[in-house]
Amino acid sequence: MKIAVLKEKREHEKRVAATPETVKKFCSLGAEVWIQAGAGEASRFPDALYEAAGATLSPNTADVCANADIVLKVQRPYLKDEGENELAGIKPGALLLGILSPYNFPQSPSHYAEANITAVALEFVPRITRAQSMDVLSSQSNLAGYRAVLDAAYVYERGMPMMMTAAGTIAPARVMVLGAGVAGLQAIATAKRLGAIVSATDVRPAAKEQVESLGGKFVMVDSDEIKQAETAGGYAREMSEDFKRKQAELVAATIKKQDIVICTALIPGKKAPTLVNDDMVHSMRPGSIVVDLAVEQGGNCTLSKPGEIVDVNGVSIIGHFNMPSRICSDASALYAKNILNFLTPLLKKENESGVLALDIDWQDEIVASTTLTRDGQIVHPAFAKNSAA
Repeated sequence: MKIAVLKEKREHEKRVAATPETVKKFCSLGAEVWIQAGAGEASRFPDALYEAAGATLSPNTADVCANADIVLKVQRPYLKDEGENELAGIKPGALLLGILSPYNFPQSPSHYAEANITAVALEFVPRITRAQSMDVLSSQSNLAGYRAVLDAAYVYERGMPMMMTAAGTIAPARVMVLGAGVAGLQAIATAKRLGAIVSATDVRPAAKEQVESLGGKFVMVDSDEIKQAETAGGYAREMSEDFKRKQAELVAATIKKQDIVICTALIPGKKAPTLVNDDMVHSMRPGSIVVDLAVEQGGNCTLSKPGEIVDVNGVSIIGHFNMPSRICSDASALYAKNILNFLTPLLKKENESGVLALDIDWQDEIVASTTLTRDGQIVHPAFAKNSAA
């Protein structure tokens, strides 16, 4: 059983799919682990630590992938129509695991099927109790919410907590979090730790108790529609235009009183909902901050720009790329552990030879939810339909 870990090549990506800790665990199970040289350097995991954990290193992608049964990545591999084909070195039938973003790149499943690779999109891990330790979206979003508040505090030119001094009292910053999912809840907790007065909004009524348990004030339109605001998978559902209008009016009235707004709302497979429009930004006082965590999926703020900090009449709108990568060492450690937890149940030693092998139940809920392609076919229902069409 050979496991290959590739160095991430996409821009703004500093994470790595395995750490020395998880490499050691894979080796103890009986796997042979190959790491592309320099794969962990950006995340502060030098090659020497991987070698000490039992990995074999090579600078050559072809050597690392040669005859590998499992290939681990963070972001999706480069495809042949992108100038470089990272799939070329992966053997047919191999298992490819990563955050593959098929909704954003709908042509990619057909490439995996053509290469006869079993592609697993880890962001599709269902939010069930058994899969909590494998949930890459939660682990990465958690850190993104934390980092968003720190980035906002860094750009904000006032203090976050209330400070009582001989020269006078400094009022605490007012922070509003839009979207109380994993990232939003961590943003609330972090802002509270820094001493801010925090409020939050979300379309899911279940979020109210969670927000209030962290010391935040919950702001939401009272509507019967909120009863269907959450999917079976625990994600926010897209709401009606009437609800969006009422919610926007409430948010607009609240935002003008805020110093910092953290936008975290995402809907899987769709453009991010617009929560902060031009008028809302213009209503904020100079020196205020907006952080848009959804900027790479269209943005929650109409004035945010991917990879930039935009100044609009003194309001700074932060649209950093790949927020988890900005806290890459911990993000890599959690992501690698997610992968270890996902793969361990699928690895079993054959009774007679004692050789480690893949033993996958394709009907298992976690496996079925995450598998995009297998045996040269697109098998995920969300993309198989598109393929047939």
